Amino acid sequence: MMETRIGTVRQVTARRPGLVEMEVELNGLISRAVAYERITGPIEVGDRVVLNTTAGALALGSGGSDFVMINLDRPEVELEGSGHIMKMRYTPWQCRVLSVEEEASPYHRLMQSVQDLEGLPVLVATLHSMLAPLCACLAMDGLRVAYVMTDAASLPIAWSRTVEQLKRSGLLMGTVTAGNAWGGDLEAVNIFSGLLAAKAVFKPDVIIVAMGPGIVGTGTKWGFSGVEQGVILNAVHSLKGIPVAVPRISFADKRERHRGISHHTLTVLEDVCQVTVKVPLPLLEPEKAAVIEGQVSVSSLPAKHDITYWDGGLVDVALARYGLNPTTMGRNREEDHEFFLALGAAARFTINHIRKGSKEANDARGQTPCII
Repeated sequence: MMETRIGTVRQVTARRPGLVEMEVELNGLISRAVAYERITGPIEVGDRVVLNTTAGALALGSGGSDFVMINLDRPEVELEGSGHIMKMRYTPWQCRVLSVEEEASPYHRLMQSVQDLEGLPVLVATLHSMLAPLCACLAMDGLRVAYVMTDAASLPIAWSRTVEQLKRSGLLMGTVTAGNAWGGDLEAVNIFSGLLAAKAVFKPDVIIVAMGPGIVGTGTKWGFSGVEQGVILNAVHSLKGIPVAVPRISFADKRERHRGISHHTLTVLEDVCQVTVKVPLPLLEPEKAAVIEGQVSVSSLPAKHDITYWDGGLVDVALARYGLNPTTMGRNREEDHEFFLALGAAARFTINHIRKGSKEANDARGQTPCII
């Protein structure tokens, strides 16, 4: 279940809010490790630390760091902050947070008064790599964005370099960590209250919901953590928001199940989502557009959802303007352009919906799904 080792911190290589990266000597070798100092307390060079080395032993790529469990030189950590809601409950790492809903929260009365999303657009994505391109595109039109991070992948938001970069550059105005995810500007018990908190506290033009880094997939229809997208779309509808499904599209992924519209998106929209949602798709060159249109035509999507086609080229302009170079599954924008064009299309739909009203957004149905 878990592999643990004892190592010695030889160098601190980076710090960002809530997280410290380091090099640790372990069995005579140097490996990289991460500590969340809200859990471990301060970490300094020379400290002996207990490490969870499971992910590193399994060579799990971006999640393959060793993680500090306890600092043997400073093993006692004082309880700080307020609140009584526990996250990562009933594990040795359970921690106290001040949840936005609870009575001690300065937003308690506000959370009692907010009842729904009042037609606010909510972009529901499946991959953390979708966050930066969406934020950049929406910022091009001056839209204010709040981010709700779910607990389907990374639990600490500090693990995301993307979030720190977006907040530092002003492309993201605030974050909410929902469920057992933790470390956001606001903590929420679940996705419903997380959405309402994002709206009531930050007053954004748009909310983006996505898991943190580390989606899980198994190659089976139901065994992927992105299945939560359908549940969240249902929640947005229940809260009287505008649910917008951000599609996962690729022509660079070598796995057939992810070619064109990913089976993840198709499963969510056909079998999980129980309400009609907005599904913006990108305008593509004819050959690739034909693949997308073929997938749509043989699915239940046209009967269930509001399918529209949009020029996603905004994403190229936006990423260049803000100096962002995100990757998805290790591929950059040039290597997996259609993935990013799909995000540009979702943002373009949202901008149009906000600025010109939903009527014009719906009128776009008549567009031809390819670039002539």
